[in-house]
Amino acid sequence: MKLYIKHMVCGRCKRVVRDILEELGIEVLRVELGEVETNELPATVSMEQIRQVLADNDFELLEDRKTVVVEQIKTLIVNEVHHDRRERPEHQNLSDFLTQKIGYDYSYLSHLFSAIEGMTIEKYVIAQKIEKVKEYLLYGELTLSEIAWRLGYSSTQHLSNQFKQVVGLTPGDFKRTGLAYRTEIDKVGPPK
Repeated sequence: MKLYIKHMVCGRCKRVVRDILEELGIEVLRVELGEVETNELPATVSMEQIRQVLADNDFELLEDRKTVVVEQIKTLIVNEVHHDRRERPEHQNLSDFLTQKIGYDYSYLSHLFSAIEGMTIEKYVIAQKIEKVKEYLLYGELTLSEIAWRLGYSSTQHLSNQFKQVVGLTPGDFKRTGLAYRTEIDKVGPPK
């Protein structure tokens, strides 16, 4: 049985989800970001119990297929940007990669994502990249050129322009002001 879970964005999330499901007596076979594979549920465990224990830990059980597809898109993008899990070959564009991994035409994925998230896939990728730039800037271990290269920007200028457009500050101003305001990876999206 597969469970699709929203707000799983890191290794700690995977451990927490595994632990809480096992505490319910569920045999967990595999845990990936956004997805858990289990044996059949014990007769003593209901989907409502799973939903509640996940909610108590800031996760959400997804049961609507369209929402599951959107979460799959988000997970693939988060893996690419934040976790250095480069599943996508350098020569492959994002739209082809998403189509291949999820199994739907990109125009469908794009429309579905925009309808549910209120922003395009491209804007979501930019927002995630900007969060990663903020992280790199606050750590202070890489130059702006190195950050641009790691995140696939064509130039430092391109990164700086995009950063200023999204954040309202240049990367240098952000770093100098010590502004440590960041958005949690699973909360990146259009202003609410």
